[in-house]
Amino acid sequence: MQKILARPRLAAMALGLLAALGFPPLGLWPVSLLAIGGLTWMIRSAPTTKDAALYGWFFGIAHFTLANNWIATAFTYQAEMPALVGWFAVPLLALYLAVYPALACGFAHRLGRNAAFLIGGAGFAGCWTITEWLRSWVFTGYAWDPLGLILLGPLDRPGLAALLPWMGTYALSGLTVILGAGLLALLIERRWPMVVLLPVLLAAGMYWPAPKGAEGTLPFTLVQPNLEQDELNDGTKYESQFQRIAGLTVRREETARRLVLWPESGIPDYLRDGYPQRYYDKMTVGGDPAFARYRIGRTIGEGGMLLTGAVDLEIENGRAVGARNAVTAIRSDGAIVAGYDKAHLVPGGEYLPLRALLEPLGASRLVAGSLDFFPGPGPQTLQLGPWGRAGVQICYEIVFSGQVVDRANRPDYIFNPSNDGWFGNWGPPQHLAQARMRGIEEGLPVLRSTTTGISAVIDANGVVRSHIATGRAARLDGLVPPANAPTWFSRMGNLLPLIWALAAIGASLVATRWRRRYYRPST
Repeated sequence: MQKILARPRLAAMALGLLAALGFPPLGLWPVSLLAIGGLTWMIRSAPTTKDAALYGWFFGIAHFTLANNWIATAFTYQAEMPALVGWFAVPLLALYLAVYPALACGFAHRLGRNAAFLIGGAGFAGCWTITEWLRSWVFTGYAWDPLGLILLGPLDRPGLAALLPWMGTYALSGLTVILGAGLLALLIERRWPMVVLLPVLLAAGMYWPAPKGAEGTLPFTLVQPNLEQDELNDGTKYESQFQRIAGLTVRREETARRLVLWPESGIPDYLRDGYPQRYYDKMTVGGDPAFARYRIGRTIGEGGMLLTGAVDLEIENGRAVGARNAVTAIRSDGAIVAGYDKAHLVPGGEYLPLRALLEPLGASRLVAGSLDFFPGPGPQTLQLGPWGRAGVQICYEIVFSGQVVDRANRPDYIFNPSNDGWFGNWGPPQHLAQARMRGIEEGLPVLRSTTTGISAVIDANGVVRSHIATGRAARLDGLVPPANAPTWFSRMGNLLPLIWALAAIGASLVATRWRRRYYRPST
């Protein structure tokens, strides 16, 4: 261990890389736990609080650079900036995101610099929980890849993420810190029976079978059309794209009702009335939104209700001044019955922050088009009558724990349309995993329809009942899984993990004080 302290910043970066290996698609959670334990030990051994914070910062730079490597791929799907910019954007983002582990490490050192290793680890867990929650909303938030994600099990079982209804995501990250510290403490103290027993217990928890969920009553058809990102905005292919998604939607069995789910970016047409005609002439079949809705209604068939990704325009004085990334609900008669506007937009993707400053420097949005998207009001529940109450979270929104459901009007299920075609190889499995965590903590099924994959039907226990792999054009048919009873988290939101965080910090302080008063090491 003393050799590690000879180059502590390099060691912290190595631990950050190792900790990221527990995220999908690799899932090497034992490696991540040991790395987190190593960071806990480094904090305790840091000579000053400033040193501890720097260790956390260097840990975070490496950790977030590897975990978010998929962002670089997004720059290959736009023509305004060199694709090479993506490989600079990822570490630059990591420089900011690393501030949160730095804060956690600095505060943990201040609270527990005289504490025993595991007692200090509990304080660190509480600090990590709070700073990860801060990361989810400060400067609009970036909640991707919470540390507790490594405790999510394989597709057919929830793993230790089964604790989410009683803890919430950020407290699960705190538990990850405690487990990592505990595992390393056992190794350092050479308690070999426990060194064997703890990993066995953890593995049993990770692979314990999930309870068999009940069947629902609402039939659905979920479509993945495999619309490649580099052809998605090619106007010459709009009609063939529609025919592909329509062909995958055709009714195969007669039912009185059916919920049809199409992805974000599923159709290019402007579906709402009231725009200047020139916008319809450019984007909408026949230049007529009524006809576009009519043929969609014919496609889904009698008794059908479609939820589809779409783009709506904001018109002022006869010109478009912005757009909205929307989900539109359309009946089989072509009538629009409800809609939802994405609230948590992607900086640099759906709008360009500091446009007046950055645009002259050559910066642009990654999504095609010059109009910035406007945010919607936040979580809403769409009342769809016989087709149930639908909560909607578009793409990236699903990663924000505690921000996905209207708590005053709890839905029956969450629809998560997405375009993951620009997410590289690491992004889609991480996105799916975080959608599973939302389902577990809210006790709600999540239905994901994506352009290129991974599309999935997730039940309220986080079990993936069926899915379509990346790169396939296919559909899923079945019954929407039922919701569980409201969970602690669904009632309390992120107040719940903050209570756990304060409890961990309080327990650490009390134990440290008790130890100083009553514990006298032998001389």
